[in-house]
Amino acid sequence: MHTNLVMAQFKKLPLAGLLLITPKIFTDSRGHFFESFNAKEAALDGVDEVFVQDNESVSSKHVIRGLHFQNPPFGQAKLIRVVNGAVLDVVVDIRKSSATYGKHFAIELNAANKLMLYIPQGFAHGFLSLTDDTVFQYKCSNYWHKEAESGINYADSKLNIQWPVAKPIVSEKDLILPCILNTVNLFK
Repeated sequence: MHTNLVMAQFKKLPLAGLLLITPKIFTDSRGHFFESFNAKEAALDGVDEVFVQDNESVSSKHVIRGLHFQNPPFGQAKLIRVVNGAVLDVVVDIRKSSATYGKHFAIELNAANKLMLYIPQGFAHGFLSLTDDTVFQYKCSNYWHKEAESGINYADSKLNIQWPVAKPIVSEKDLILPCILNTVNLFK
C-alpha cells in the first residue's frame, strides 16, 4: 500500500538501542491517519522484533507506573505510545556491561505529538501520567511471565530521576521495589 513512502522517522537516542519514532501524519478535513507500526520499515532501522502481546493502561494524573522489566530468557522489547493524555516516560539502562548502565532517559509522550519509543530488552521502564485518563499502549516482544518480572524503585536516589510531582500515586507493589543495586537483574 505505502511501499514507496517513508511512514516514520527513527532517531537514535543517548542510550544505545533506544529509538524515538516520529510517525508521518496525514491530516485532512476528516481528521488524521498514521501507521503506528510497520514491520518492514522498522526493520530497516534495526527494529526486527516480532511483537506478540499488546497492552493498554489507563492512569489518573500523578500516577507513576514502574520501573518494570522482565529478566532473560523472558525479556521484553517494547514499542510504546500514548493514545490519550500525556506521560513523562522514563527508561533506565540495566545492561551491566553497557557504558550507560544505570543512566536514564526521559521524554514526554502525548496524544498530540504522537511520538513513539522503541525500548529493546535490557531496560527498565516506567512513566508518570501527566493528565487524567491517560491511555498508554505498548507492544511487547515476549509474553508476560510472572517469575521473570522484576523492577527498580522509581525513587531510587542512585538513578536521580526528576519526577515532576510532589505526591505521586504509586501501587503498593511498586513502592516496595528495591533500588537498582539490589534488584534481581539478569541482564549482562
